[in-house]
Amino acid sequence: MSNVRPKKHLGQHFLKEEAIAQRIAEGLTGHGAYAHVLEIGPGTGALTTHLLALQRWPITCYEVDAESVAYLNAHYPQLDVRSEDFLRMDPNAVTTGPFAVIGNFPYNISTQIVFKVLEHRDRCTEVVGMFQKEVADRIRAPHGSKTYGITSVLTQAFYDVDLLFHVEPGSFIPPPKVRSSVIRLRRNATATLPCDEALLFRVVKTAFNQRRKTLSNALKPLPELRAPLPPEFAGKRAEQLSVADFIALTTAIAAI
Repeated sequence: MSNVRPKKHLGQHFLKEEAIAQRIAEGLTGHGAYAHVLEIGPGTGALTTHLLALQRWPITCYEVDAESVAYLNAHYPQLDVRSEDFLRMDPNAVTTGPFAVIGNFPYNISTQIVFKVLEHRDRCTEVVGMFQKEVADRIRAPHGSKTYGITSVLTQAFYDVDLLFHVEPGSFIPPPKVRSSVIRLRRNATATLPCDEALLFRVVKTAFNQRRKTLSNALKPLPELRAPLPPEFAGKRAEQLSVADFIALTTAIAAI
């Protein structure tokens, strides 16, 4: 075990179970024929070791903890370690082709990581990540459930989501106060959605910002809504709409 200390303010919980780290690494399938893997928050390399053992792709690590960066540079001299924030990264600085993202994600930025992936949905074809179980449940929630929300709709519009396995708190140092889940996102076959994608993002976010209201009321702040909603949407709440329904709603608003 290294002497690198997990930092609470960075949301670090170092994985100590080798078998789990191996399972996470083996969750990568090569979907989308990517030629590069980006690891987020490698810490002391528990997962990195198994990624390198696969010998399938070049690995670039993003780590903001200076102690962890020094440790990785000392123990993995062959590794490309970027002392940078993944949330500000430009994939063109690493690769010009498709890529995958993997990691035992810091829980305090895991949702932001998903939205960063969505920004690069045309290039990021696969994600395997450890999330707080509550966040993982939200990402893969079906419409109609209480956990269905903004992240559910926008992720599922572009990615197929699979639950791989759950992880108990005792597998980490220090143990988090929550259970964790490893999920996999694989880019779906939809190159572009049949609606204005930027408007879809605004419609979904506005609808769920007041999820207890009917859509006719929740969407009033939306500048594009210049007339009443079609009746098939007006009386419903955001959680009742599937991804396909939100696409149809966005198309209807654009035509108003």
